[in-house]
Amino acid sequence: MKKLIFIFVLMCLFSCNEYIDKPKNLVDKDKMAEIVADLAINDQVVFLYPKTNLESGTRFILKNHQVKTEDFIASYRYYIVKQKMKGIVEDAQKIIIEKDPKSEKTIKGDMRLKNTELPKLERQ
Repeated sequence: MKKLIFIFVLMCLFSCNEYIDKPKNLVDKDKMAEIVADLAINDQVVFLYPKTNLESGTRFILKNHQVKTEDFIASYRYYIVKQKMKGIVEDAQKIIIEKDPKSEKTIKGDMRLKNTELPKLERQ
């Protein structure tokens, strides 16, 4: 009985080699970076003009890049789980800086703020 349980546990361990399967229509990293850059710009437009519709802008961006919503979401999940999203976001930041060189100061400022350590909270 112990051997049977041991074999079953080994089979489970070796059968699950990936946490998430690669999506059928995976959006490549370069296109994903372009989409993320456009979504960030769209987010800022909505911030500046609150009465605009974020959802319609998002649909337009995905349609412009010829990517289905489901494919984008599946690719986003895949890159998050595989821990490749940080590189994609850095590429998206470079694309934004190419489109608007004035944004470099803001982007680099945000990066500087993220790298600062917060004070440790202690219980009293």
